[in-house]
Amino acid sequence: MQKSNRKIWIAVAVLAVIAVIFGAVYMFAGPKAEKGSKNCTLEVVDDKGEVTTYEASTDAEYLREFMNELAESEDFSYEGEEGDYGVYITSVNGLVADYETNGAYWSIYVNGEYGQNSAELQPVADGDTYRLAYETSSEQ
Repeated sequence: MQKSNRKIWIAVAVLAVIAVIFGAVYMFAGPKAEKGSKNCTLEVVDDKGEVTTYEASTDAEYLREFMNELAESEDFSYEGEEGDYGVYITSVNGLVADYETNGAYWSIYVNGEYGQNSAELQPVADGDTYRLAYETSSEQ
């Protein structure tokens, strides 16, 4: 019985060390926020492919903060549901994307590349262009 308990404790300790290592790697190699004033662009692509562009100067460090600033000062709006990975964007400028109904969702692009982070974790950098695109899944 004691050998079994010992193996369990060793396994728990190893998993804890691995979790700490992954956390440290993310902290050092993960996305970094840029402080200070930046000029950025947000493009919104609707379900018809029409693009609305917002250009602004911001002190926001992350995309969600930039989006919140735009919502206060421009004709831009968004809504979302809070989840484990931050906000899941459900509508932009009144256009609702409902994955359950028709496979539609809002995707984030950064400088033309598919985003790897949620709006909470996507750093805002001077001169960058962010795109919120209404897209549909072929799986639906």
